[in-house]
Amino acid sequence: MKRENFQSRLGFLLVSAGCAIGIGNVWRFPYVAGQNGGGLFVLFYLLFLLTMGVPVLTMELAVGRASRKSAVQGYHALEKPGSKWHIHGWFCVAGCYLLMMYYTTVAGWMLDYFVRFLTGSFTGMDAAAISGAFGQMLQSPAEMTLFMALVVVLGFAVVSFGLQKGLERISRFMMTALLLLILMLAVNSCLLPGAGEGLSFYLLPSLSRAMEQGLFSVITAAMNQAFFTLSLGIAAMEIFGSYMTRENTLTGEAVRICLLDTFVALMSGLIIFPASFSFGVQPDAGPSLIFVTLPNVFAGMRGGRFWGTLFFLFMTFASFTTVISVFENLIANCIDMFGFSRKKAVIANCVFLLLASMPCLLGYNVLSGVHLIGGRDVLDTEDFLVSNLLLPLGSLVYLLFCTTRWGWGFDNYLAEANAGEGIKLSAKLKPFFQFVLPALILLIFISGLL
Repeated sequence: MKRENFQSRLGFLLVSAGCAIGIGNVWRFPYVAGQNGGGLFVLFYLLFLLTMGVPVLTMELAVGRASRKSAVQGYHALEKPGSKWHIHGWFCVAGCYLLMMYYTTVAGWMLDYFVRFLTGSFTGMDAAAISGAFGQMLQSPAEMTLFMALVVVLGFAVVSFGLQKGLERISRFMMTALLLLILMLAVNSCLLPGAGEGLSFYLLPSLSRAMEQGLFSVITAAMNQAFFTLSLGIAAMEIFGSYMTRENTLTGEAVRICLLDTFVALMSGLIIFPASFSFGVQPDAGPSLIFVTLPNVFAGMRGGRFWGTLFFLFMTFASFTTVISVFENLIANCIDMFGFSRKKAVIANCVFLLLASMPCLLGYNVLSGVHLIGGRDVLDTEDFLVSNLLLPLGSLVYLLFCTTRWGWGFDNYLAEANAGEGIKLSAKLKPFFQFVLPALILLIFISGLL
């Protein structure tokens, strides 16, 4: 079967950025920035995104573009005869399934809250009732199943139309809408009374605030966030490399994806911090920020129902673009490895993920007594396996595969990364790629375990 290509370069950039832009940007980034003192954390984050995120992203894209295959088959095509790098491809496939087993539930929460604001469910409720609404939702398996199933079924419906007519077309629309929504929300937040205090906390580096948290802790948190925001290490990005043309260098494309990803993360902070300070709310409230703190902020805001609806529509788009991108990866793997038609792959994966997403969803009610790794609930266990094990170790495998003579080799990787017009990597970076980057990734892995 002839492999599809992206219809345009813009399509590739929006789909790839849509995969990277997800809950990690718009939910995790603001509260981690808040917990780590704001401005200085943001500076370190940008530094690590450039020195770590971009190189590893080019490696995933290079393996995809050179092989024109998905994870397992991609390694098979490029590895030396008799070597076993392709085993990592199976871990990539498992990682994508594991990610979607909890991501679909969280995306369902976003959709649920969008519907609640749209229908005016929060109108007239006091602060205690709004704060309690999230807990009530978690106690309702039927409600959560409905919204998770909507995310899964709609996601597979999109990818059933193929790369250009499905994923690329919908991603263009959703990413354009997402960027417009985020601009509207950020402008509204910045114009609130008292917003200036939130802006200075967020954007002005403060060594004293960072020292309160511990400078090393701030640096490792920034390194972690820069790394995880791109979902590297489980071939989520490699698949889009396999659909690319060779007209543009991979470094140039990776920088553009990172810029879009970072723009959304930074703008999320511009929505959340001014609004939090304006209403006297702590910006480091952790995961509850989105579902407990912000609904109360919107309830106290003029036109709050409108702004709350827009915010959760934005959050729904951010999570859904990641869902459909990873679904495309799962479909491509089934087509490449088992010779499935797209229709058969869509049906099989849709049924599997509807069932596989249930343990996470039930972990807050029926299975609330189940505690797994380190006493974590089901969602946190699945997230720990993906974020703390599969992403850093997977990225290390890609790195070693692309830079050592036992793998594909640095010269082959460099030639692929530099093919086309645009920013080119220098061969002088080889020692940095071979010695410094692996050490930094190991540091992330160890700090994640600790």
